[in-house]
Amino acid sequence: MAHYFTNDYQPSHEQIIYVNVRGSSYKFITDNNVFSKKGLDFGTRTLLENLPDVSGDILDLGCGYGPIGIILAENGNIDMTDINQRSLSLTTKNLQLNHRKANVFVSDMYENIDKKYDYIVTNPPVRAGKHILYGILQGAFDYLKEDGELWFVIHKDQGAKTVMKRLAESYEVKLVTKNKGFYIIMCKKR
Repeated sequence: MAHYFTNDYQPSHEQIIYVNVRGSSYKFITDNNVFSKKGLDFGTRTLLENLPDVSGDILDLGCGYGPIGIILAENGNIDMTDINQRSLSLTTKNLQLNHRKANVFVSDMYENIDKKYDYIVTNPPVRAGKHILYGILQGAFDYLKEDGELWFVIHKDQGAKTVMKRLAESYEVKLVTKNKGFYIIMCKKR
């Protein structure tokens, strides 16, 4: 079975979805083999609604078709990365569709990252396995500026409490909110 975090493609079937979040309206082109192709998923929506007004250098890691980075692009210098080429193609189209600018490039986690960020924001691909999950979350430490913040969403049934405990070894960890089992977590580099 093909997953959104690989490049094993099903035939393309693009569609447009409409999203209202953070007081603004957006439209996105989605397709097969991308996460949440039928609409903005509840976890990402909850993450976006609980993020402060971030600015500076921002990394949207595992950007999918681009909702996080595009919504945050109004206030910062955005880099958007994914391993999935179809996702990156959609992100480029969606930036144009929503009149936003960002630097979009392929990266397997932090493989092609060569700078540090004020914020790294992600809805990590938990189904890719713990190695990838912790590679993204713990790996962020080396790509955050001093006092930089990692923001992410994870469901309680996907080990949210264990993840928080493990990340507390490296970060100052704060549970921002819980909503229908989704935990919004902020990890500050210390």
